[in-house]
Amino acid sequence: MDFALSARAEDVCGRMWDFMREQVFPAEPVYEQWRAARGHDDHEHPPVLEELKTEARKRGLWNLFHPELSGLTNLEYASVAEITGWSPTIAPEVTNCGAPDTGNMETLMLFGTPEQKERWLQPLLEGEIRSAFAMTEPDVASSDATNIQTSIVRDGDEYVINGRKWWTSGAADERCQVFIVMGKTDPDGPTHRQQSMVLVPRDAPGLEIVRHLPVFGYQDQHGHSEVVLRDVRVPVTSLLAGEGDGFMIAQARLGPGRIHHCMRAIGMAERALALMVERAKARVAFKRPLAEQGTVREMVALSRLEIDQARLLVLKTADLIDRYGAKGARTEIAGIKVVAPRVACDVIDRAIQVHGGAGVSDDTVLARFYASARTLRIADGPDAVHLRSVAREELGRERPYAG
Repeated sequence: MDFALSARAEDVCGRMWDFMREQVFPAEPVYEQWRAARGHDDHEHPPVLEELKTEARKRGLWNLFHPELSGLTNLEYASVAEITGWSPTIAPEVTNCGAPDTGNMETLMLFGTPEQKERWLQPLLEGEIRSAFAMTEPDVASSDATNIQTSIVRDGDEYVINGRKWWTSGAADERCQVFIVMGKTDPDGPTHRQQSMVLVPRDAPGLEIVRHLPVFGYQDQHGHSEVVLRDVRVPVTSLLAGEGDGFMIAQARLGPGRIHHCMRAIGMAERALALMVERAKARVAFKRPLAEQGTVREMVALSRLEIDQARLLVLKTADLIDRYGAKGARTEIAGIKVVAPRVACDVIDRAIQVHGGAGVSDDTVLARFYASARTLRIADGPDAVHLRSVAREELGRERPYAG
């Protein structure tokens, strides 16, 4: 395996770093001040993001997440996505590479009809609207997607949807115009054929956004919302693929999405390490810089080693997806979904420790980074589910020698 940057990836990474240094990092305080002035419970769209989107398109840094759109392989995109992870609130969105839109766009590309693509995919690709993915439910353990209880019942030329969802990311933003909703069309069918997915417009009668859930006290601009659907009616042409295909679509959608999260988590960890190193060099305790203290040096060294190990596993997984598809890399995808967020959490935690009280304040990005990285150990499947998958594969593996 050769993980050296290709000429194409080197070019895109170089242009992305220029964009980050010249535009994105300077925009971070502008973004935060704009939101703070309105109160973080306000989910209005900060204007600076539209300015950055225009700039990203000029620089050819748009829709990089999908090989058919960008020409980048998953392996090439891994290094680009890592760079955007240095500013995870802004950079993925302004390059149109942010969740949940990327997963929803991939879903529409794979399973959407021409009419569905024209109505929803095209404006998503243009960055004109945003979208949400409504699978998780508050009343069941949604780590097992077969548990979902939302009902999707056919009534003539319509489906009638009833259920309650939460952690529906993106729904607080008024630009979110469509929900991909997973529910059961055949509750008595085979376990993995009971579920289906339908496209539900934001303005569909009966769709109510109940509240926006904070993450460790933070309210993201795009929100993570609880949504109730009461007798919501959509035409049968809103169905994605066929009845009973919901679980299959979820697996196809979450594979690439998980690896994108992991790539960005490596970027967050790298920025945390950079902040740790700068703080250790500048801060003096007991008459010596922190960088000369043995415990701090160990924190720096362990962080470097863990990030590099996690990156290698991410790159290996991306390479396997390029070669064999997400299904052929399912064990590795499960593995990196455990490893990358854990490494990010550990590195960010050390950086917080080196910063002392400043680390848990809003004076640095570290507290928000930690909230984001810790949440990734639950989002797109909790650690326990992915460890279960890795263990199942390992227990079934043939050994060259077992003596």
